[in-house]
Amino acid sequence: MLEFRISADFAGVRLDKYLKKVLPNVPTSHVFKLIRVKKVRVNGKRGKPEQDLVEGDVITVRGSADQLLQEPVERKPAPPPPVDLTKLKILFEDDYLVAIDKPSGMAVHTGSGITGGTVVDVVRAYLGPKGVRNDFAASPAHRIDRETSGVLLVAKRRPAMVHFTDVFTNHLARKKYLVLVKGKLQQPSGLIDLPLSEHQQTAASRDRRGVNMQEARTRWKVVRQNSHVAFLECTIETGRTHQIRRHFAAIGHPVAGDPKHGDFAFNRDLKARWGLKRLFLHAARLDFPHPDGKRRVVVEAPLPAELEEVLSRAALAAGSVVPPGAEP
Repeated sequence: MLEFRISADFAGVRLDKYLKKVLPNVPTSHVFKLIRVKKVRVNGKRGKPEQDLVEGDVITVRGSADQLLQEPVERKPAPPPPVDLTKLKILFEDDYLVAIDKPSGMAVHTGSGITGGTVVDVVRAYLGPKGVRNDFAASPAHRIDRETSGVLLVAKRRPAMVHFTDVFTNHLARKKYLVLVKGKLQQPSGLIDLPLSEHQQTAASRDRRGVNMQEARTRWKVVRQNSHVAFLECTIETGRTHQIRRHFAAIGHPVAGDPKHGDFAFNRDLKARWGLKRLFLHAARLDFPHPDGKRRVVVEAPLPAELEEVLSRAALAAGSVVPPGAEP
């Protein structure tokens, strides 16, 4: 058992704050547990975390003094998981950048519940010592959803990152996506011009000035379709979070396999019927000004085999001909 007598210096201090001061190696959660299970007494009475201490008070803490006062054991962080470089498909590389074909399911950065195997991990492992130049570590130059596959640019040098920040902020890159949506489109092409709410607006901002709507435009063209689904080419004139997914959901044609904005019954049906197990959204082409300022570069990523298989089963693959009345 430990015993402490309150001096004039600690008069007026809350009990919980005093205990954290005299037991610096005990986790805060455990301090509150000691109080809650009546192992902390003030002048023989059960202590309360919020009570103010008085000079001369006697604090007793039941428990092993050795354990309560011992230095914490330094735990070495767990080693990062091994990086699987077989998942890295290089589409283009030079001294400024590397363009990869990102697979569906690979996150760009670590985040909530994501501790490794990201684009950052894989590309930096691939580049090795060349991944850091003048204190700048190779980093993705733009965003792409975890569930989306396709072209992603990684800046290898700071000037390239500065360049791409300007390119994507000012919409100087041209992006083409391939997407499968629910239902049949009535026109061969069209434009969705529908403002979207700011994805990362804080609650305080919403309370102060309402929902912040941002302009968003998605152009689409039917490649092939049947009465169940439409296979489209899409270009975006703005770059909002989940723009294509939110736009097509808004007009009643949600993206196939979308777990967030999609039609869950429709997704289950496509999985059973055609084996679709992921979001059918692929960044197929990116046309952008090169950081050297002398040219534009076009990078293309072929549609993944698992999505080609879905099109084949839906009789929507290139060259497919669906006889009248025989749609799958």
